[in-house]
Amino acid sequence: MNFLGCLLFLLLIASFSTFSNALTDSEVAYIAHRQLLTFEESGKDQSNNNVDPNLKFENSRIKNAYTALQAWKKGIYSDPFNVTATWVGPDVCKYTGIYCAPTLDDPKLNVVAGIDLNHQDIAGYLPQELGLLTDLALFHLNSNRFCGIIPMSFCNMSIMFEFDVSNNRLVGPFPRALLCWKEIKFVDIRFNNFEGCVPPEIFGRPLDALFLNNNRFSCSIPPSLGNSTVSVVTMAYNNFSGCIPHTIGMMPNIEEIMLAGNSLGGCFPSEIGNLRNVTVLDVSGSGFVGSIPPSFAGLKSVEMLDISCNRMTGSVPEEICKLPALKNFTFASNFFNGAAPACKSSKDVVIDDGNNCLAGRPLQKPPKDCDPKVVKPVDCSKDVCSAVHSPPPPVHSPPPPAPVHSPPPPVQSPPPPAPVHSPPPPVQSPPPPAPVHSPPPPVHSPPPPAPVHSPPPPVHSPPPPAPVYSPPPPVHSPPPPPVQSPPPPVHSPPPPVVQKPPPKPEQPDVVLPPNLGYQYSSPPPPLFPGY
Repeated sequence: MNFLGCLLFLLLIASFSTFSNALTDSEVAYIAHRQLLTFEESGKDQSNNNVDPNLKFENSRIKNAYTALQAWKKGIYSDPFNVTATWVGPDVCKYTGIYCAPTLDDPKLNVVAGIDLNHQDIAGYLPQELGLLTDLALFHLNSNRFCGIIPMSFCNMSIMFEFDVSNNRLVGPFPRALLCWKEIKFVDIRFNNFEGCVPPEIFGRPLDALFLNNNRFSCSIPPSLGNSTVSVVTMAYNNFSGCIPHTIGMMPNIEEIMLAGNSLGGCFPSEIGNLRNVTVLDVSGSGFVGSIPPSFAGLKSVEMLDISCNRMTGSVPEEICKLPALKNFTFASNFFNGAAPACKSSKDVVIDDGNNCLAGRPLQKPPKDCDPKVVKPVDCSKDVCSAVHSPPPPVHSPPPPAPVHSPPPPVQSPPPPAPVHSPPPPVQSPPPPAPVHSPPPPVHSPPPPAPVHSPPPPVHSPPPPAPVYSPPPPVHSPPPPPVQSPPPPVHSPPPPVVQKPPPKPEQPDVVLPPNLGYQYSSPPPPLFPGY
């Protein structure tokens, strides 16, 4: 990737948010304002005040679900596929996108256990009453036009297992309600407008996948990163600054790390070489300096390595280019002035060395840009990012749940499921382990919305198509008019994610309904030219 390629690549990423804005700024502000007004109005205990007394409900939790879903329906301003037309009457289990399942404590008691409204192009906000859905284990809302914040009342969804609100217009700081979920395995909030710092507590949750990319997060990456059990973490295209924490080498299950397109800097910590199970490492375009640490030779499983578009110097060692699993190595657009013969051509590895200072290689920088007076190598032994820091701080307990109107009666909780370990190569994901109150509902999640990688997709499979480049049609006034778009598929394909799906957990004791489970076997479609 040469300099022009890097520039076009960054411009494409920057312009993506423009392409995906289906609502005008005034419409977004209006919807967010309505959400805040409803928060004030719902301060009174009116959770069941508006329920028709003539309606008969299967149980009190179904009645609470009815209250929550009717409040949500009022907060929807555009529903082009008319999904919520079926949200009528007391039998919420027949509502489109709503899935019920028996609770673990009482097989005869049905509750709302899952919501799947992926790719429905719905515009609106999330009301506080959704916190009444205390048995919810699965919440899929990607590729819609929801605005505003995630209410703190979501903290009451204590058995949440997988949560996907990617590719919307959600704002505010990191949604702290997520820190309440003790058994959460999958969090995807990418392609929104969240900002501020990422709380260190999130890395203490038993997650298998964490997608934070393409938001506006800033501050430094918390040292508690080393506590995380994730196999996939994407933090690309935010505003993270500072150093990569040295604790990165302590992550036991990590297989894919994406840190591209941030404002990091300094030298790479040598601890990266401890990640012997990592298959994808993308640290491109983040202002790194210095030379490649010798410890990178420890990346024995890495298949895709991208350190392009930084300000690195020195020579590329042969050990890196001869890593046993390496398939694609990009070190273009740096200031390397030397490379081992194995790094110049290889029949087994795709190598991109353009826009460097390599003598005899094509498409390099002009000599004046490689002048030693201009290019000043950095001594990484004196770099502030090379100083060894203390171990990650202990993870604090999450905030207490926010009160919600008429919560369902408490039940005895069964023991939590076993943690999920790192995923093997792509396979169809099984249903998630049984949650505390109810098993996950029968839902196949459609593909997540947007790209994560700056590098090319996995070697063994082409990038999956997904409607990322085609944003939802604009809405001109509140309530926005219906938008014409093709009808959604009746049965969504398994959701692609970042190359590696989770392993098959042990079959739970409870028989779950079919067609349920989170998938992230491959990443969303690439945004990069030529990929």
